Amino acid sequence: MGQEILFIFLAYLKAFAVGGAICLIAQIIINFTDLTAGKILVYFMLAGVVLTAIGVYQPLVEFAGAGATVPISGFGYLLANGAMRGAEQGFFQAITGSLAAASAGVTAAVVFSFVMALIFKSKTKRN
Repeated sequence: MGQEILFIFLAYLKAFAVGGAICLIAQIIINFTDLTAGKILVYFMLAGVVLTAIGVYQPLVEFAGAGATVPISGFGYLLANGAMRGAEQGFFQAITGSLAAASAGVTAAVVFSFVMALIFKSKTKRN
């Protein structure tokens, strides 16, 4: 029982440390550059794709679990991983593999966003 609790605690600690480090990098970029939030999101997603392509992101996912897959760089990892698995089956699957891999997450985001838009009244942001 004690070892199981320690194992769970260490898994949470690793996920928090890696996810926090990714968010720390993003916050430093926000604070010290003039990049917009959209550009930062795209750069992090592309970084996930590139790091997956060169074989660096998979060991990070195996080490940190959700700490590496939940941030936006994890979405890039998901797209690249789906495309690479699809490429093993053929050219068309290489193109559609990333869409198939990410379809559940994108569908959930759209559905939950729609439900929240029905529940809450949207307001424009005031500066």
